[in-house]
Order: sequence, then C-alpha cells, then structure tokens
Amino acid sequence: MMAVTYEYIKTCKQTGARLGRVHTPHGTIETPAFMPVGTQATVKTMSPEELKQMDAHIILSNTYHLFLRPGHQLVKEAGGLHKFMNWDRPILTDSGGFQVFSLSDLRKITEEGVHFRSHLNGDKLFLSPEVAMEIQNALGSDIMMAFDECPPYPADENYVKSSLERTTRWAERCLQAHARPHDQGLFAIVQGGMYPELRKQSARDLTSMDFPGYAIGGLSVGEPKHLMYEMLEETVPLLPNNKPRYLMGVGSPDALIDGAIRGIDMFDCVLPTRIARNGTCMTSQGRLVVRNAQYMNDFGPLDPECSCYTCRNYSRAYIRHLIKADETFGIRLTTYHNLHFLLELMRKVRQAIQEDRLMDFRNEFFEQYGLHDNDKGF
Repeated sequence: MMAVTYEYIKTCKQTGARLGRVHTPHGTIETPAFMPVGTQATVKTMSPEELKQMDAHIILSNTYHLFLRPGHQLVKEAGGLHKFMNWDRPILTDSGGFQVFSLSDLRKITEEGVHFRSHLNGDKLFLSPEVAMEIQNALGSDIMMAFDECPPYPADENYVKSSLERTTRWAERCLQAHARPHDQGLFAIVQGGMYPELRKQSARDLTSMDFPGYAIGGLSVGEPKHLMYEMLEETVPLLPNNKPRYLMGVGSPDALIDGAIRGIDMFDCVLPTRIARNGTCMTSQGRLVVRNAQYMNDFGPLDPECSCYTCRNYSRAYIRHLIKADETFGIRLTTYHNLHFLLELMRKVRQAIQEDRLMDFRNEFFEQYGLHDNDKGF
C-alpha cells in the first residue's frame, strides 16, 4: 500500500482542470490545492490553529533550512516534524536542492552530490540524494521530494540536458535510499528548463520509475509566464493520470488558476507571506499596498468581499499604522489575510471545476482583479 495516493473525482468540461483528493497518513488534501510555506517548521507569524481556521490542508517545510538548524536528528528525537511543530495535518518537505543550487558562489556540484557552505556560518556541508532522503525520513513528512538539480533561467540546452539526466540518476538513488516508503510518499521532479523535448525526456524517464507523485520544477524562475504555461502544456499530458501533479514555487492568483486549468493539483509559494511583510495584500480588486499614505484615514477592511479574521475585525488605517510602527501584529494580520485569500481562491477553483465553469470563473476573476492575459500578475 502506497503512503500517498491520488483519488480522481472529475474533469471540468470547460477547461480540462481536474478535481481530486490526495490521501496521506495525516489526512486528505482536496485538490487543486495551495500549500502555505513553513520554511523553518513554521508559517511565518502564523500559529497552526490559525492555519486550521483558514482551512489549510497541508503545509510545506524546507529540508535545507531544517538540516542547518535545528538539525534533523533533533526533530526526529522530538517525535518528527508533525509533533515538533504541533501540526497534525499533512506536511510536504522539499529536498533542499533548490536552496543549495541558489547558493551559486558557495557550492560545487558533483555526480555524488553537492558540496556547499552554510549561508549561516560558512560551515562546509554536503547534500546528496542519500542525505536528502535520510533528512526527510527523520523529519517524517507525508510527502518527500527527490533531490534534483534546478538549472537557472536562462540556461544552455546542453547544460540543461546533462543536468536533467543527473536529476534522473539522482531520483533513482532517492528511491533506493528511501527508508520509509510505507508511511512517506516520495515525489520525483521533472526538469528540462524551457526546452520541450528535454521536458518530455525528463517526464518519460521519471514516470518509468513509478513514483507516487510528480512535481514540475525549474519553472517560475524568472521566465515569462507564457513560457511557463507552454512548458506545462508539454509536460502535464506525459504525467500519469492516477498520480498527483505538483507545480513548485507558484503562488500568484492568476498562475494558480491557469495552472489548475493545465492539470496541476498542488502548488506552493512564499509569495503571500513574503509580500505581506511589506504591507502588500491580495484582494478581490487586485493588489493593495496598505502601507501607502492613501489608506491613513481608510476605516474599511482590506477587502470588503473577504470574510477572514483580519477583514472582519480590523481597518486598513489600523493595519497601516501597525506596519508603519513596525508592530509584529500588523504583518500577522496581512499574512493571515493573504493566506486566507489564496486558500479561499482554491476553494472557489474546486467549486468551479465541480460545476464545469472554471473558464467563466477565470474570466470573471481576471476582470475584477484587473489582470490581462499578458500581465505578469504579482
């Protein structure tokens, strides 16, 4: 019995988007789903109780950061990540690959793995498929990610080809090193840059290994949105229908809707929490920067159409005051609102798929949000 399974419910007749459920040892995720990011075993400024209030089905934590501190052995000693952070719903951990590859001047890639220096204190460290599995097995997440190489954008085709082939070899090593396949599901990551044939090669190679789920990596790394969608259209049809599909690092409202239309089930991104910390809010009318002077005397909610805790209780003027005064409560309120906004958006996407009207919903949302198809969104 696989630890993580996908239950298909239906396809939207208007768009081909799919409604489903991902079953894990710590509960079920209704899909398409957005996963708040809790890098250091916490979603910044939010408590687990608040995440449950806004109905987050799953959150993501970061292998690289937890490896550096407090260390995976300490988390294991605490009874695993769920117990350590008091979160009893599903957790996905990434492999640490993306973070290590973003340390371009501090790391050296070999076939064995990646030698790098800690961004915290300069210590020499090493991550490989085997080490990434050991860390994630100790953390005890429901969904683990294979250790992959994430090429930058833009990148030369020959480099991307050799990189994705290494990612495939590493995926095989991850499967062999994974010590808890019966209670942790391991997803592979399709790479291939912006080259359709390489994307196809990566998808074919990885699906032949029969992972419980598949992620699409190496997108949302600076390329234009239309290119990301083209790569999705090339890649998604090659992934198995009976497995979850996860688009990594995507969280703008337009890309969540357009990703779902292209058959994606799961998304994650630091965007809603990151922009909340500088006072930028997602609303039904588009982006709102609450720290701006125009909101000094505005006693209305961040978004009149939102029913979240923040919008029910606090005004733009008050939140602006808190953020200008560097009060932590201000960024707690904007973070709560942004996460609630995206989780509610995905609930509406699921409902629109159920009712076969996702394209109508998309067009209405884009118009109200002030987005056009050539926009960059957030």
